[in-house]
Parts: sequence; C-alpha cells; structure tokens
Amino acid sequence: MSAEPISLRIDEEPKESKAFQVLGWFSAGIAVAALGIYLGNEFRLRYRFNHRTPYDFYSKAAEQQASEFGVGI
Repeated sequence: MSAEPISLRIDEEPKESKAFQVLGWFSAGIAVAALGIYLGNEFRLRYRFNHRTPYDFYSKAAEQQASEFGVGI
C-alpha cells in the first residue's frame, strides 16, 4: 500500500453507492405501492359497507339450510 491518499472528485462516486441508491429507491417505490393497495382496499370496503340498502339486510332471509334443523323421531 502506498501512503498517498486517494482523492475522489465530487462528480465521481463509487459504483456501490449508485447501486445502493437504486436499491433504496426501488424498495421505497415498492413500499409506497403496497401501502396504496392496502389503503385502497380499506377505503373500498368502507365505502361498500356504508352504502348498503335496507334490502341488503334481508337478502338471505328466504334461504334456509337443511343442516340447521335436527331430524325428529
């Protein structure tokens, strides 16, 4: 090894730094996309829940399953 200091100009950056920058921006983008999908789903579910009609409460009133009743002797 030589005793001379390594001099880098400001416009020169090591390649590892650029790779870490790309990886950082990519992971930040994926995190923002995942958050957007999650929040969009939550807003959609809340919108659908708040916009129910009175008919939705009784939509399955006529449907009775035979498994709910016992067999008499």
